[in-house]
Order: sequence, then C-alpha cells, then structure tokens
Amino acid sequence: MYHLGRVIDHIHLRVSDLQASRRFYRAICDALHLEGVFGEGADHFVIDEIYVDAADDFVSRIHLAFQARSREDVEAFHRLALEAGGRSNGGPGLRPYHDRYYAAFVLDPDGNNIEAVCDAPSLRSADSVVVERI
Repeated sequence: MYHLGRVIDHIHLRVSDLQASRRFYRAICDALHLEGVFGEGADHFVIDEIYVDAADDFVSRIHLAFQARSREDVEAFHRLALEAGGRSNGGPGLRPYHDRYYAAFVLDPDGNNIEAVCDAPSLRSADSVVVERI
C-alpha cells in the first residue's frame, strides 16, 4: 500500500548539488509537518511523488507549490527554507489569486521557484489517496 495524489504520478527534479538540495527540501518538509514523506538513498531522495537526484547534464527549472495547513506553516516554510540555503522570491502574505491565498516563495539551490500555499479554512475529505496493489 502507498499514498498518491489524484493527478501526478511523480515529478523528477534533477539538481546540481544533491546534498544542498537534500538539506533544503528536508527543511521544507519539517516546516510543513510532512512527517513520513521524506525518503532517501545514497544517490537520491523522495518526497511522496517528488523524486530528486543529481543531474549529469542539466538541472530542472520548475515552479513547485506545496500545500500548507496554516499561515503559520507558510511562514515557517519561508524562514526554514532561507536558513537551509534558499533565496526569497516573495515573503509570506496574501496573494491576489483569491481571497484566502496565503503563500510564500523561495528559490531552491538550483533556482527552482518553490512555494508553500494555504487557503484555509478548508475541509479535506482525506489526508491522502491510499493505493493498494491488487
């Protein structure tokens, strides 16, 4: 049994410095209370549907938005990401996308635009989708 979201099977990030990225993304997971989603091997790490390894030729250039449970988690995300080597690309605050869109943006060690967003209050039907192989 494993857990997945509804649309994405996986996202593959290719990074220039695996250890720097590992520190950065582990800090994000800590800030967003994502216990149990971070796994790692010597040459890669995973965050649920996100697979990260060292690039042998080019690095990824993407925008990736993480879900946050609260505005305080968005603020912790921004602070801890900066402490882990990220660069601010927009501090915590409301955005004009809709009336509850509270987000912060950081650039990871390779320049990917990483966001944490909270649109609470909201109610989820489940924490994740559970997939069982048959």
